[in-house]
Amino acid sequence: MGKRKKFAVVLSIVALAGSLLAGCSNSNSDSSDSAAANAQNADKPANANTNKPANADADKPANAAPSDDAGTTPTSDTPTDGGGIVISSFSDIVSINPMYVQDTASGDAAAFVYANLFDLDRQGNLAAEPWSLAAELPAISADGLTYTVKLKPEAKWSDGQPVTADDVKYTFDTMKNPDAGSPGISMVDKVDAVTKIDDHTVAFKLKQIFAPFRYALASAMAPYHVLKDVPVKDLAKNAFGSDPSNTVTNGPWKWSKWEHGQYLTFDADANYWGSTKPHIQTITYKIYADQNTETQALLKGDVDLTEAVPLTTLDAVKAKSDIDIILKPGPQYEYMQFNFNGANFPDKYSLFQSQKTRQAIATAINRQGMVDNILKGTGTLMNAPFLPNSWADPKDAAVNYAYDTEKAKAMLAEDGWKPGKDGILVKDGHRFAFELQYNAGNSRREQVAAVIQQNLKDVGIEVTPKAIDFASWIDQNVTPGKYQALLLSWSLSNPDPDGESIFSSKYFPPAGQNSGWYKNEKLDALWVKGYSTVDQNERKAIYADVAKEISTDLPYVFLYQYGLPEAVAKNKVHFAEADRPESSLAYGYFFHMINWWVTP
Repeated sequence: MGKRKKFAVVLSIVALAGSLLAGCSNSNSDSSDSAAANAQNADKPANANTNKPANADADKPANAAPSDDAGTTPTSDTPTDGGGIVISSFSDIVSINPMYVQDTASGDAAAFVYANLFDLDRQGNLAAEPWSLAAELPAISADGLTYTVKLKPEAKWSDGQPVTADDVKYTFDTMKNPDAGSPGISMVDKVDAVTKIDDHTVAFKLKQIFAPFRYALASAMAPYHVLKDVPVKDLAKNAFGSDPSNTVTNGPWKWSKWEHGQYLTFDADANYWGSTKPHIQTITYKIYADQNTETQALLKGDVDLTEAVPLTTLDAVKAKSDIDIILKPGPQYEYMQFNFNGANFPDKYSLFQSQKTRQAIATAINRQGMVDNILKGTGTLMNAPFLPNSWADPKDAAVNYAYDTEKAKAMLAEDGWKPGKDGILVKDGHRFAFELQYNAGNSRREQVAAVIQQNLKDVGIEVTPKAIDFASWIDQNVTPGKYQALLLSWSLSNPDPDGESIFSSKYFPPAGQNSGWYKNEKLDALWVKGYSTVDQNERKAIYADVAKEISTDLPYVFLYQYGLPEAVAKNKVHFAEADRPESSLAYGYFFHMINWWVTP
């Protein structure tokens, strides 16, 4: 689910949130994230710990002097085995159990150590890569209900056991079991049965047409032989996924160490089964207190790759001739989410019950100003949960809420809100004051939260921003739906526009990602209609209806799509053009990383 930054932004916040133009300020981030099979809270969890590894050299790659068999000096032109890469984050992981990954940092770590059943190519198409578990693309029956997958017989877990159909069946059966509480349930609960045909062949029989299902196959598996005896209700808290010594993997690298809040290390698996072997021997995933500290480490050369450079420091990073910046809009969008569960409010009265009140809030927030002044023009305004310029982009079908303080005041008055003695609105004895949670260390959200606070103060609503350490926030507040409002983003883990898992009332906590307890029966039906056909033109028309309804009813204030400036130490980290990071894909900043190499 999400992640990122922090900075001193008092002047920009005053300029943006005051009476000037539109504005909120931001850096970069994301959860998501994720995670859910189709979406993850994006913007990495922020980590408050700034301590360095206890070992003075622990922040250095274990193999700092790569060399080839001939003893020649490695070059940037020829892939060379050896050496290490240091990747920065300001968020720690939660768990890398593939059935529970739902935040960006955990997804980063999982990407290093697990092989996916299938991968995605640069265009977002399903692909059976040399490092994928599947031997070939799935065979799909004429009625579109049965997918048959063949596994590579040579695939193995890091403990030497083979990867088999049992692992695939176990993973999907467990994820679709509500007792497991997997965030990916919405992508697998349309599966009627998973059948093991033989040790290396498995068939998925769907209950109905489910257009996004192929993307459910682009995911990592869990080891049946390790977890088969763990009670389903205990899986989320099991040591598998949170303790390196108890986590069996099947990817190019093995998880060797986790110093909480400081760093994780991964070592190339000498017995990795794939025909393509990793060149990089050691990955160090360093966790910084915030994005400012993270960027300083990048500028000093302590970090080789940063996934999201804050826009406030982007010019300084660009000025470094030895750093390459990769930036274009990604599969992320930011939002402010309302909670409709009265249990989170005094007197069990949700302040966001009225549609007109939610529309007034959207009107009071200067979203375009956020894009112009916080994102520095690198973002795109959004009015619905579909990425701009994607095939499902609803364009004018979605309602746009232009920034208008006076109109927002009038709408609130029409809805029964009247100023109290202190100027804060009151209705039926309920004062319009709420807490807005976001992850600490994320400089963009810190600025956006401050702007929202000022914008809503201008219309008589009191907002108290609260920054919380990401990992604990996701576990204790976001996942169980215990908050009043939050600021977060989704990182779409595949190109399909289906959003049922985060907006349908079928997926309330803890077995789903609709953490705001939002219910709209019309939308519930539209999501089902949208994925029940594979005809893209039909789906596009349905999602236009979704956009109109959801932008009118507003479970979220949709803010903007944004890109994350990825910084790479170009004199050390090398890749062929075909393996260059791909900003448009979730985890695309590690695209084909198995083919990358490093030089001193």
